[in-house]
Amino acid sequence: ETHHWIRGNNGDKMYETIDGNATKKDARYLAITNAYLPGEDSVAERMREAHEKIVEGRAADIGFLYDSLEAHPSTPLSPESLRIVLPKIRGDAVWLNVETIIQSVLDTTLSASRSRRMWLNQIVAEEDALYGSADWVPLETQGAMLLPGDEIVLGFDGGKTDDDTGLIAIRTTDDCAFVLGHWYKPDGPAGEGWEVNRDQVDTGVRDAFRLFNVKAFYADVALWESYIATWATDYAEGLAVKAEGHNGIAWDMRQSVQRVTRAHERLMQSIADGKLHHDGDHALKRHVLNARRRTNNYGLSFGKESRESPRKVDLYAALLLAHEALNDLRIRGKNKRQPTRQGYFI
Repeated sequence: ETHHWIRGNNGDKMYETIDGNATKKDARYLAITNAYLPGEDSVAERMREAHEKIVEGRAADIGFLYDSLEAHPSTPLSPESLRIVLPKIRGDAVWLNVETIIQSVLDTTLSASRSRRMWLNQIVAEEDALYGSADWVPLETQGAMLLPGDEIVLGFDGGKTDDDTGLIAIRTTDDCAFVLGHWYKPDGPAGEGWEVNRDQVDTGVRDAFRLFNVKAFYADVALWESYIATWATDYAEGLAVKAEGHNGIAWDMRQSVQRVTRAHERLMQSIADGKLHHDGDHALKRHVLNARRRTNNYGLSFGKESRESPRKVDLYAALLLAHEALNDLRIRGKNKRQPTRQGYFI
């Protein structure tokens, strides 16, 4: 049960040994486990993340087969629902007694998240997670596509070496979020000495303005001051709403804890109310589910699980900035006539 194989009991070393021996024999191995506890860095969690990287195209498909029968995220823990769902989730493990499991689920001395992992095979967020799959997955608009000319707002959060860099768009007509750009450090040897290609990021931003009708653009300035100054010079004048300050794009997330907290709470409320939607992007989902609660004197903000955690939240930060741009657009935005670059002579 690889969800128990963690660094503390040398489970990670056991897995490496098994993989090495199987490779020598040109053999395969099978891992059977319950749903893992997010954040423990168990072998089961690593396998799930490896599978998701393959699905996202961020890792080579090495013939990795991952099969998981999971209950719908919104499945209620009621006896009526469990009598329907449990026989489907247990598959051919017919020795599992449904009524006995229901009694365990209803036992108030056991956490609901533990019951969901154990019996419904759901990957449940930790207690300090901002969201679980049940909060995010139902917001997907299947088949959603961003088309040239669509009216959008943009949010940007940039890194340099270790942190990811993300560019998020939210379409103003249906509040649907899309990942326009995601630049990240590769795994393994390819990531040694890696630094984000700033020219590619600059091109991504300029392509967004070329293809879409951008009404607002908020960008965190850390590590990207010179580029944001240039983007503001080139594009801020045509925006319907501008960031506060001398630069119409710069939105410094380091400047005010209160300001960031208020913006974050607005984003959380939109997600809770089902007003924000997305196209099902796997990387965005991963970053959203990685976000952890961070309380302060002004309310509820967010952060990574730890400063050195490899579980990134940068796309979530970019989503926050895009959402705040959308909020400001609707409160104080003015329609700007787009320049046609045409002249008329009499």
